[in-house]
Amino acid sequence: MTLEIIGISVLWIFLFGYIILGAIDFGAGFFNAYSTFTDKQHILTKIIERYLSPVWEVTNVFLVFFFVGIVGFFPQTAYYYGTTLLVPGSIAIVLLAIRGSYYAFTHYGGLNHKRYSFMYGLTGLFIPASLSIALTISEGGFVKIGSSGPQLEYWALFTSPLTWSIVVLSLTSVLYISSVFLTWYAHEAKDDRATNLLRKYALIWAAPAILTALGIIIELRTHNAEHFQRLLDLWWLFGLSFTLFVGTVYLIWKGQAYGVAVALMVGQFFLAFFGYGVSHYPYLLSPYLTIYDSFTNAAMAIALIIAFVAGLALLIPSLYLLLKLFLFNKEYVQGKRKNHV
Repeated sequence: MTLEIIGISVLWIFLFGYIILGAIDFGAGFFNAYSTFTDKQHILTKIIERYLSPVWEVTNVFLVFFFVGIVGFFPQTAYYYGTTLLVPGSIAIVLLAIRGSYYAFTHYGGLNHKRYSFMYGLTGLFIPASLSIALTISEGGFVKIGSSGPQLEYWALFTSPLTWSIVVLSLTSVLYISSVFLTWYAHEAKDDRATNLLRKYALIWAAPAILTALGIIIELRTHNAEHFQRLLDLWWLFGLSFTLFVGTVYLIWKGQAYGVAVALMVGQFFLAFFGYGVSHYPYLLSPYLTIYDSFTNAAMAIALIIAFVAGLALLIPSLYLLLKLFLFNKEYVQGKRKNHV
């Protein structure tokens, strides 16, 4: 295994961690806003706040690691993506700042109002939508290299069916991942009303999540035939992912083994996410940039790999401790112990 593959694999792990934790966070905010809009906040708000309270400050650590690493391992990504992602990236950063400010003011300052909840919920949808633009751009056909450097062709980007397929997938995946996890969390809290409501949401968003994933594959057939063919070569990997999806939906539908359902859901997205990454190999930006012609020198690569593996070794136990003290603590889950984080 070459240094390039090790480097991109480490970064992919951090990005996957952000996708799962971020999806739960973003979806929880949306469901909280939706419950406020439908006058069901008395059912969901307490459960969602108990989850968000200890973890909202941790989620973005994975994203920071990824961005630092992508520029460190592949310096030319700053040249190609720096200008092309200026607008969507800036939007995502502003939304993240608004989201963090909202939670800080409402949690620590006691500023509770419906409009703040709606703002928090909407940012949870707009952030993954804006970040997903990077995946669309990486497929090629949206960047033109001019005399002043890479330029993003906005008209081609926003009129492409592939763009909207990926945006919709990001939204449906966020709501599906979050509802499955929160169903288990509400069940652990022995809150039957919240469990039943979130279970309903999980079943509702299951079909859109899998259908939109299929839609991207169909769109790639015409947009990037080479990538489409490599996806077909990995059919068995996506088949296993679909099998885990069926297992998750079955357990949620039967109303049993919610913890196993969450594990199957994470496994489903792990296989699909890494299958997508392998099929995209070796391109970082098709057809201009690969992991080989943009890689840093060997000494820097080894230092970065050691640093990131050490960071992962520190981050995982920290997350486990956080989960053990709060999310997996029965007294805290059931609201018998307050969080002072």
